[in-house]
Amino acid sequence: MPNPMKRAQALQPISREHHHGLLLCWKIREGLRLKINPTRIKRYTEWFWTTSLHEHFNIEEMHIFPILGNENDLIKKALKEHHRLQQLFTFTDENIEQNLVQIEQELTAHIRFEERILFNEIQQVASEQQLSHVEKTHRPKPTKNWDDEYWIQL
Repeated sequence: MPNPMKRAQALQPISREHHHGLLLCWKIREGLRLKINPTRIKRYTEWFWTTSLHEHFNIEEMHIFPILGNENDLIKKALKEHHRLQQLFTFTDENIEQNLVQIEQELTAHIRFEERILFNEIQQVASEQQLSHVEKTHRPKPTKNWDDEYWIQL
């Protein structure tokens, strides 16, 4: 698998958000390993979706993906994955644990795809004007804290 290239300054905040997404995946795995009630973990994933990931997807779709265009195969894949992840995060069925496992697996794979493949391609074709637009448009919000740190074993 190709290594990520040095991230353009305009895309660095998005990459940092990807790091937070990978931390979410670790917290899901850790919670399941510690046999935490899946409902507690699901509440955290719902909070993370609402406060962070949903807007992150919107920024990518409105300001970053258009650099390659919606007909690009990599963009089609990313959009399909965004749609699937939204379904998983807003899932309300009774099999919560299986849903959490799917979120963890699919979000990890999606972030790796964006960091290792998609963003490298975007950086190679983006103009300075396009990168400047992304930088001006995306203003990361301060990270909020979640009080129920179920992933910490006491």
